[in-house]
Amino acid sequence: MIAQLRGSVVHADNQIIILDVQGVGYAVHVSGRSQSQLATAPDMVTVLTEMQVREDSMTLFGFVDAAERDAFRLLITVQGVGAKAAMAILSVLDPAALTQAIVAGDKAMVARADGVGPKIAQRVVNELSEKIGKIPNLANAVGGVEFGMADAGMIEAGASQDALSALVNLGYARAEAHGAIVRAQRAGVAADVSSLIAAALREMGT
Repeated sequence: MIAQLRGSVVHADNQIIILDVQGVGYAVHVSGRSQSQLATAPDMVTVLTEMQVREDSMTLFGFVDAAERDAFRLLITVQGVGAKAAMAILSVLDPAALTQAIVAGDKAMVARADGVGPKIAQRVVNELSEKIGKIPNLANAVGGVEFGMADAGMIEAGASQDALSALVNLGYARAEAHGAIVRAQRAGVAADVSSLIAAALREMGT
C-alpha cells in the first residue's frame, strides 16, 4: 500500500495531479482545494495517499495533510458516499469547516458539494456527528476546544461547553444542542450555564 509520496507536480487538472517521484509519474486524485495548493507549491511536495483497489483498477487519492486524509476516510464510511463524493465535499469544505458543519448539524453546507444531494448531506451529518470528535486530526483542525474555534461561531471551553454537556445528558442530540447554543450565543445571551441552557431549549422549541 502506498501511504505517502514525495515529488514534484508536473501536471494538475480536473482534480488529478501527476506527481513525479524519481522519474515515475503517479496519477493522484485530489480535492479541488488540494489541487490549488499543490499546483502552486515549491518544487517538492509531500502528499499523503489512500489507495483503492478494484478488480479492474487501482486509484490513488491524495491529501495535503492528515486532517484531510482522515476526513476522507470518515466520509466514505457513510452509506452512499463514495470516494468521488467525499472528494467533492472536501473541495468545498476544508476539514475544519466540515467538522463545524457536522457538529452543528448543517446539512446545507455539506450539500454545497457537486453531486451531493440533501439526503446524502443529511446522512453525513447524522452518521458522523458522534464520530468526528473522536478523530484527533479533525478535532485539532478547528483549532479550539470541543470541536470549536475561539470565535462567536463555535462552542468554546467554559460555560458553553458545560451547557452542551448538560443538554446531551438530558437526551438531546449533540449536533442539535450545539446548533442551539451557537444560535443563542449569536443572539447575545449571557454566557453563564443556566442562561445558555434556557436559551438553547427555547431555540429547540422546548
